[in-house]
Parts: sequence; C-alpha cells; structure tokens
Amino acid sequence: MKKIQLGKSNVEVSEIGLGCMRMDALSKQDAAEVIDNAAASGIDFFDHADIYGGGSSEEIFAEGLELSSAAREDIFLQTKCGIRKGFFDFSKEHILQSVDGSLERLKTDYIDILLLHRPDALMEPEEVAEAFTALMESGKVKYFGVSNQNPMQVELLKKYVDQELIVNQLQLSIMQSGMIDAGLNVNMQHDPAIVRDGSILDYSRLNDMTIQAWSPFQYGMMKGVFVGNDKFPELNRKLQEIANKYDITDSAAAIAWILRHPANIQAIVGTMNKERLAGIAGASDISITREEWYEIYRAAGNDLP
Repeated sequence: MKKIQLGKSNVEVSEIGLGCMRMDALSKQDAAEVIDNAAASGIDFFDHADIYGGGSSEEIFAEGLELSSAAREDIFLQTKCGIRKGFFDFSKEHILQSVDGSLERLKTDYIDILLLHRPDALMEPEEVAEAFTALMESGKVKYFGVSNQNPMQVELLKKYVDQELIVNQLQLSIMQSGMIDAGLNVNMQHDPAIVRDGSILDYSRLNDMTIQAWSPFQYGMMKGVFVGNDKFPELNRKLQEIANKYDITDSAAAIAWILRHPANIQAIVGTMNKERLAGIAGASDISITREEWYEIYRAAGNDLP
C-alpha cells in the first residue's frame, strides 16, 4: 500500500482509508477481523464521526481494536464533529464535548485528526480557534481539517485558527466528479462548466491540502453504487476491462481512477466486507495510464469539450 503525506504535516498514511460509518452493524469480533484485514492490506487509516451509528461505530471499533492484532500507535484515527439532529454546531462547547465523547467511545487518549463535518452557517471562527487550541494543548487532538467546505470557508477559518488545516473530505467518484468537470469545461456555456465548489480541487493543490474522497462508489448524492449497476453498462464494461488488464477488481479500478489524479487524493472506502476491502486495496498496486483515465471518465457519460 502506497503512502501519502497529509497536507503540510509530516504524517504519512495509507492512500486508501477505511470509513467506519457502517461498523455499528458488526459484532466486536467481526470488527476485529475487518481491522486485521485492513492492516493486512496495508491500510492504517480509519475514518470516524461522532454521528456514525449514533456513536456506536466508534464503540464497536474500539472493542474490535482490542481483539485485533493492531496496536493503537500503529494506526491513524480520524473523527468528525459538528452535525447534530436538525442543525450544525461548530460552537466551542460542542466541539470540546464531541471530542471528549469520541475519546471515550474510541478508548483512546488522543485523536490523530479532527474534522469539522459540514459547514455551520452560524459558525463563529473565534470559537473554533479557541476549541482547536484547547484540544491541541491538552494533547487530545494532533491535527485538524474540515469536510465539505469550499475555499472561502476554509480561508475564513484559516484567518483565526493557529493550526494547519491539512485535509478536506469531499464527495468524489467517477459518477460524482463536479470538481473535475468544471476544470475541463472552462469557458463553455453548459452545465458541466458551472463551478459549484469555488474551484476546491485547484485550491487544495495550491494550498497543499489533502482531499479525502468520500463515497467513491456512489452516484449522485448517495443514490446508490455504480459498480456492477445495470444503469451504467458502458462504465462497468470499461472498469471490467481495466480490472482484467491489471488483475484487480472492478471496485479497485474505480479507486485507481481517483488515485491516478496528481492531487494525491486519499480514497475513503466504507465496505465492511473483508474480501471486498482486500480487493479494493489492489488499486494502490497499479497506476492507470492517462488514456485509461480519460476512457473511464468518458465511459461515465462525460463529453470532453
């Protein structure tokens, strides 16, 4: 498994991370097997959020980690906060309470990365800065980042916080590629040319901020998985062709498309299936060509200008 550097930090982690949103459906023994299988595939990065399973996903992960062969110091834990029932909350009080809750559920003394989960329209950046400083000085959080934020929202935070914001977790897949579409359709007067995210891809590259791709197998806003889906025959034929060429799975081919981008994007995959996860990890062993990257992009229904 290849490693990538996260933002401007000195931290290097696996370029594929395991998203643990669905871990609450597992027994602690099954969770241990998933963790061990991830480690065997070279995955050392585990992504959480305080709302996943209402907190149960973090609890099951901690119980699974105790039964696994992995050690806390050998893995990288990321969690997120800010989403509450019916509203978003970036207040200092909530951030601090959320981290304490995650630390308790994860049975750990520190979180490697804390992300602000979704933009809070009522955010007071001064409060976020106070919370981040308190968390860093106490040793509870080592690094910080955001999720689903555009460049100006990131800039607003950067004006106040002392810590580097090293990652931005954003939805990206072959079938949800708006941040790429706009860059390919500059000066065109059709829908793919619309910049909806403030050029977040270019911004992240210019500012050495790692993009983490969430839901890399989904189409639309969590409408379903496109891999193996009869709705997308041309795309799946191309993915299978690439998979056959490189002796990987079609899911790995979909991840290889993301990893091929020079922005050094980290893919966060959410499968709890041990065999599928091992197959997906094969994406890190290959590098598709420029021509193949564009072939997959066009097979997803995208026209080049």
